[in-house]
Amino acid sequence: MQLASHELNQLSELIAGCYNTVTCMTDSINEAQDPELKDLLQRHFPLHVQDYNLKVEFVQSNTKTDITKFKPAELKPNLNSYTQAPVSEFPSTMPRTEAGQKSDREIATAYLLNQKGSAKNYAAAVLECANPDLRTFLENAFLNSSRHAYEMWQYMTQKGYYPLMAAPQNASQAIAPIYQPVQQPALV
Repeated sequence: MQLASHELNQLSELIAGCYNTVTCMTDSINEAQDPELKDLLQRHFPLHVQDYNLKVEFVQSNTKTDITKFKPAELKPNLNSYTQAPVSEFPSTMPRTEAGQKSDREIATAYLLNQKGSAKNYAAAVLECANPDLRTFLENAFLNSSRHAYEMWQYMTQKGYYPLMAAPQNASQAIAPIYQPVQQPALV
């Protein structure tokens, strides 16, 4: 399929990102100690491989790519509260400065940041995409990364690796009155 030059350049960058994700996930799945983390990564892994392969197909194929082969992951909310962490302690940490096996927290952090960055890169690429099939595929890839990031964030919140707390009441009270609703105007 013929792509515009900017689409090809964007796709090349996105393929490199997927290459990194798949490679790093392979190591992370093998290094994860927590069965819940390992399971989460193993469930996400096939979608990243599928995503990578479809991007490669977009740049290599002379025919239309079947974008229906890729469906983003489901959104899976599982926290009881979205303003209060389910744990009361947040264990401190610091970066390692020597090589060694990654901890579950390091694996989770790396994957969360990878997926957040991927989602941003997909969003930017979508906004510059002219080809409707490629655009739809990239929108689904964005949703996939967004949902994987959300699932990893929930895992990290449950483990105390990522703090979650309600906004201070005084901040909410200060911001709330700033913006007022608009009455729907009658269109002429």
